[in-house]
Amino acid sequence: MLTFVASIFVFGLLVLIHELGHFIVAKMVGIKVMEFSLGFGPKVAGVTGEETQYNLRLLPLGGFVRMAGMESDGETDEEDELRGFNKKTISQRIAVIFAGPFMNFLLAALLFALVFAFQGIPVATTVISETPPDYPAFQAGLRPGDQILAINGERIENWDQLVLLIDERPEQNISVSVLRNGAEQQFNIHTVIDESGTGKIGIVPEQSTRKLGLIESLGQGLVWTGRVTLMILDFLSQMIFGQAPADFGGPVRVVSEIGKAASVGFFFLLQLAAFLSINLGLFNLFPIPALDGSRILFLFWEKLRGRPVDPVKENFIHLVGLGLLLLLMVVITYNDILSIFVSKNVPGQ
Repeated sequence: MLTFVASIFVFGLLVLIHELGHFIVAKMVGIKVMEFSLGFGPKVAGVTGEETQYNLRLLPLGGFVRMAGMESDGETDEEDELRGFNKKTISQRIAVIFAGPFMNFLLAALLFALVFAFQGIPVATTVISETPPDYPAFQAGLRPGDQILAINGERIENWDQLVLLIDERPEQNISVSVLRNGAEQQFNIHTVIDESGTGKIGIVPEQSTRKLGLIESLGQGLVWTGRVTLMILDFLSQMIFGQAPADFGGPVRVVSEIGKAASVGFFFLLQLAAFLSINLGLFNLFPIPALDGSRILFLFWEKLRGRPVDPVKENFIHLVGLGLLLLLMVVITYNDILSIFVSKNVPGQ
């Protein structure tokens, strides 16, 4: 039950914010929005606004904003034509489409900010949590639980200062003072050089948390959103060039991970929701037919050639793209179910 409730919360939040981005900007530029729906399939509930029908539909795996002028369905009147999506400038139409993914990035930043404000931001301490045996720190005698006090006699205030002092001394002898069992001890360590040319001794810090104020939380939320976005793009580039195995997860795996996160705690669930929101924003910006990125690409092409692409041809391309995406989703979902089934039937070691 917890997994079901948490999944509805996360999927609903991500879709609501995405579609709300399209809706708000469409209204701002004067486009008539005829329907705002969460989910697909048969309508479960709905209310009618001044000119927009707000619906909740059966399948909670998406949503849509239906605007005048986006489809030729024979039901448009003169007002719809004047306030149609296709009557707006290219920059206005791009803004409407881009607003959906943008809101997902904004949501991620806000979720991270909430976590940092109420739970705290992860902070590396000067206490050692791990010393891999193949590195100089372990060989010199440093052990988990030791607190580093000084490097070459310079007192250490935080982990960043410690890293800087070691990074600047590749393949050099350094003196490390630590606090162990209430007593200060000193160790001589010869640093190694890593692939980037900086010094390393092989220690992993213990983590603690530090609660942030509102402004600092918002700033760190933006920073972490940028970091996660770059991390995802880096991983995708490694997959494309064969430097990392292809690893895609569909709805089944996502639901499974949401359940695990919810069982750990609410703030952990918010962090996962932020990560998924970034993924959704990025995925929608890819130039794949039926996604926002593809529609933006068509608008740039319209700008370059000076006239729009034939709507019939464009809609056909998006339809084919949607079909391929659904087929890919079926394959990924099958693999997710298979992997979960296999993992549950593998005997423990």
